[in-house]
Amino acid sequence: MTDVLRRDLLQELLHAYGPCGQEDAVRDICRRELAPHADEIWTDEAGNLVGLIRGRGGAAPAIRVMAHLDELSMLVKRIEADGTLHMAPLGTMYPGNFGLGPLAVLGAQRTVCGVLTLGSEHTTKESRQIWETKPDQGDQALDWMHVYVFTGHTADELAAAGIHPGTRACVHRSKRTLIEVGDDYLGCYFMDDRAALVALLETARRLREQRPAGDTYLVFTTSEEVGGVGGSYASRTLPGDLTLAVEVGPTEAEYGTSCSGGPIVAYSDAESVYDKAVADRLMAVGAELGLEPQPAVLGAFESDASHAKASGLTPRAGLLCLPTLSTHGYEVIARQAIPDLTAVLVEFLRG
Repeated sequence: MTDVLRRDLLQELLHAYGPCGQEDAVRDICRRELAPHADEIWTDEAGNLVGLIRGRGGAAPAIRVMAHLDELSMLVKRIEADGTLHMAPLGTMYPGNFGLGPLAVLGAQRTVCGVLTLGSEHTTKESRQIWETKPDQGDQALDWMHVYVFTGHTADELAAAGIHPGTRACVHRSKRTLIEVGDDYLGCYFMDDRAALVALLETARRLREQRPAGDTYLVFTTSEEVGGVGGSYASRTLPGDLTLAVEVGPTEAEYGTSCSGGPIVAYSDAESVYDKAVADRLMAVGAELGLEPQPAVLGAFESDASHAKASGLTPRAGLLCLPTLSTHGYEVIARQAIPDLTAVLVEFLRG
């Protein structure tokens, strides 16, 4: 796959809305791309898209490899008579992660554009929710109780659009366009986990030509951001004793990781300890390829694999990450991050 085609696919995935439990648009793109390369393809009861690539035969065990379809998003919590929406987060995010601005409110009948807003800076203590967040006044961190969504519609009009408490809302497509950052980097919201989806789809293409050692189940999972729901279900129901997650990974001094470095191999996160033999093998493969893989002990991080292992749904787990600046914010990856991670993953699966 050429760099141009990969970027086109990444941009298409970034533009697609995929809130937890409503990942249909993202799943459809992945199904289209996966179908030519998988020996079998289906959607399971949890909404996961699964592609099986059969192994070369022999005694190699089956492996489940996962990247998630969903994104950080919001739920409508309540609707005022004037059409104002109050929101709750769907996943670990805060208003400051994505900034104030346009949202797509995904009504059952139609999508409505709204604007996430705090209100005017030109206010006093009387506008308490604004005053509290001013650094020179209340000095509180901006949180969901401070913001609301202006829709320009009445409550009745929103109801006719199929918008009610529980309706999903996503950062609007106008804020989801890839940008060039210097000569070597790309930036956008929602690289988590759309960049990993591109890597998994490229892995499928390459494994079709270079068969893996054992049967490989590529799983495009649902609701990872709210507890690894789809990944846990797939770990319980699919063959194999190893779940390997593909994710974005934080590049911070506390982990000794860099956005310019090779793929990140996790040895643990906040939810579980990953299998040392799996992590060691990923490190060895990366080193053999000359990609300078980065070992990391992660905190405040979870994955489909660590959720499944912590719940006793997989006996073995691993995590391979794209080095990413500003995870759960405006995320930046190196141009080479997706090809490098794909190379490690393919060689690991080929045995």
